[in-house]
Amino acid sequence: MRCSEPQPVCEVGAELGEGPIWDSRDHALWFVDIKNKKIHRYDPESREHRTWDAPEFAAFLFPAVSGGFVAGLKSGLFRFDQEKGTFDRIASVETDKQDNRLNDGAVDRAGRLWFGTMDNKEKDKSGAFYRFANGEVTPTGIGDMVVTNGPAVSPDGRTLYLVDTFRRRIEQADIRDDGSLGSRRPFVTIEQGAGFPDGPTVDSEGAVWIGLYSGWSVRRYSAAGELIATVKFPAANVTKLAFGGDGLRTVFATTARQGLTDEQKQKQPLSGHLFQFECDVAGVECPRVR
Repeated sequence: MRCSEPQPVCEVGAELGEGPIWDSRDHALWFVDIKNKKIHRYDPESREHRTWDAPEFAAFLFPAVSGGFVAGLKSGLFRFDQEKGTFDRIASVETDKQDNRLNDGAVDRAGRLWFGTMDNKEKDKSGAFYRFANGEVTPTGIGDMVVTNGPAVSPDGRTLYLVDTFRRRIEQADIRDDGSLGSRRPFVTIEQGAGFPDGPTVDSEGAVWIGLYSGWSVRRYSAAGELIATVKFPAANVTKLAFGGDGLRTVFATTARQGLTDEQKQKQPLSGHLFQFECDVAGVECPRVR
């Protein structure tokens, strides 16, 4: 596999850039800045950049079959209408945990939305994973985490990859036909000093890409959990990747300035920007939420 060197393409200076997705409907890259409550759209052809203000921390958004987007905000799921700039609540999540917020998500081939929650102060093990299907939010029974990340879904739609960031663990579970999950099993543990696993993404060969927070890079693992590639970045906190463009061979990456000292920000002036590089392995098109 060959990749070009990552370059900044949209200089947003995000506090916590996250959740990049390629929307084939408008051939644009959408992503969020969680802590600044922003939704971003970047058109790589025209280089146009647009932003929308969200009413709460904005964790992710995914295109919906019925039009618009399903957005994960701090308190739950909302329908985001980009033309009107409105957010209409679909479902509340963890109303009894005021310090929690939604964090990351993925959509499977059946149009089910999988997402996680976390303690916004990054101290308590109050994070858990959920499934949204048929208009209902259902707990998966997987929790006891400070920071959840992912999930990601294998190209065949049969495997869910789950990230426990603070324990530096990536696990996997089978997705059954009825949407329930099989038992979790280990996939990869990131070694001490290499950073913390953040958002995962899969490519068309079934490999799993993982952004490394405080790790200055992203890694590519085979479906068997073998490290097969590393792409270095000029920013410490790489949060998540998305494949887009013609043939889904352009890779976009969000980064974050959160947690950096003033001195570190001066040494990493590109932190928080959206990056892009080319790859000769294609990604997988983002499914739409049903």
